[in-house]
Amino acid sequence: MTRECPSPAPGPGAPLSASVLAEAAVVFAVVLSIHATVWDRYSWCAVALAVQAFYVQYKWDRLLQQGSAVFQFRMSANSGLLPASMVMPLLGLVMKERCQAAGNPFFERFGIVVAATGMAVALFSSVLALGITRPVPTNTCVILGLAGGVIIYIMKHSLSVGEVIEVLEVLLIFVYLNMILLYLLPRCFTPGEALLVLGGISFVLNQLIKRSLTLVESQGDPVDFFLLVVVVGMVLMGIFFSTLFVFMDSGTWASSIFFHLMTCVLSLGVVLPWLHRLIRRNPLLWLLQFLFQTDTRIYLLAYWSLLATLACLVVLYQNAKRSSSESKKHQAPTIARKYFHLIVVATYIPGIIFDRPLLYVAATVCLAVFIFLEYVRYFRIKPLGHTLRSLLSLFLDERDSGPLILTHIYLLLGMSLPIWLIPRPCTQKGSLGGARALVPYAGVLAVGVGDTMASIFGSTMGEIRWPGTKKTFEGTMTSIFAQIISVALILIFDSGVDLNYSYAWILGSISTVSLLEAYTTQIDNLLLPLYLLILLMA
Repeated sequence: MTRECPSPAPGPGAPLSASVLAEAAVVFAVVLSIHATVWDRYSWCAVALAVQAFYVQYKWDRLLQQGSAVFQFRMSANSGLLPASMVMPLLGLVMKERCQAAGNPFFERFGIVVAATGMAVALFSSVLALGITRPVPTNTCVILGLAGGVIIYIMKHSLSVGEVIEVLEVLLIFVYLNMILLYLLPRCFTPGEALLVLGGISFVLNQLIKRSLTLVESQGDPVDFFLLVVVVGMVLMGIFFSTLFVFMDSGTWASSIFFHLMTCVLSLGVVLPWLHRLIRRNPLLWLLQFLFQTDTRIYLLAYWSLLATLACLVVLYQNAKRSSSESKKHQAPTIARKYFHLIVVATYIPGIIFDRPLLYVAATVCLAVFIFLEYVRYFRIKPLGHTLRSLLSLFLDERDSGPLILTHIYLLLGMSLPIWLIPRPCTQKGSLGGARALVPYAGVLAVGVGDTMASIFGSTMGEIRWPGTKKTFEGTMTSIFAQIISVALILIFDSGVDLNYSYAWILGSISTVSLLEAYTTQIDNLLLPLYLLILLMA
């Protein structure tokens, strides 16, 4: 594929573009595949949700084109409501199915709650879109009403009172986060990306509050609590500083010193005590003992430190080339940006093979560091703020049209989510068999290998373009072929992987996600691993 700007959203009254229709067709293929595999009343809810999201997406596209949306969204893409709406519901369905097969009723119910929450958040986003559309689209409202009625009726007879309250709590948090973050961060998200990112944050925040209030001895793994506290702590820290720096200049030395002092206060006075209450031990001592528990972990940490140094050298080298370039608008080429994808692949594969819990924690720490450095860059905190702005501006593309630079954070999330999301109690009764054995590798395959090869070969040798896009047929075919080779290498080097002759499903999953990459205008670093994860788990 190439990294040129995708086609703009259709104008008022214009027919749906070929790329939007193709993207919708791929998403419907995924939904129907999951429906055929699970085949229960919840899968029927997913089908109904997909139908209404397809109709509402067109209304969002019109609002974006007219500039009538409530918030300022990223304009170089369509609304993306359909692909984003289906992620949490489908993930919940496959999680429920897997945990039911593993005989774990707790996480089976948890999967149902995830699916119901995703449907509730998606329905709210659809109602929001139709509520500000003028004139109000009667047919689309009828379809939304029918689909919403079916979903609410089935969920009413499926969820307990406590689970219904939990879904409503997540929805309330989602509403407030939308009002706060979309106002503070204009043009950083499309509606679909906002639904996916803020919906996930809302669910994590609610889970952390719930587990903090209902804490019992040995309720969960410290590794899981570590992820929850870090994610929520970094988001709340960002909201706090965004509100604070509305009233003061963040670029002065006084403000910078105050920023660092408050970061220490919030970390030592809020985050660490919160984590201490959850894991019932000193968090710093636990982390040090965890990281240096075995020789394998020490070797992995040393290896990852070398790769991190290499990534920093790539950034410095590309900026040195910019300094020597005569063009003031010199930007890093597509191939240069894909160096980071290859470095991340080299990071994650040894972690998945040799020590997944360490990779889980290391990715969480890396996420906290990335978000903190983005705060430093965004608020121009001395002494590194201006330097980071200069270094990272070289790697910007059309997706970084807002005040935040999020593509590197999305890359980390896309690689890490397959490690973070699947409940370990549902996978510990023996190795995952068949296509499910590749679930931890979903990010590596979809983003690290597939997206990288599509970008490199599509931009250098691609000539035949997919209808309605600037992505190329050659890039997509190279992506599929490279992922197949990667699966073969995984079979050779990871003795825990046993595909059980499920090759047709694996090939179909990889091909479907590669087609989605060719047509979607959303953040592929985040979307593609989630869809491949869902298909492999099914």
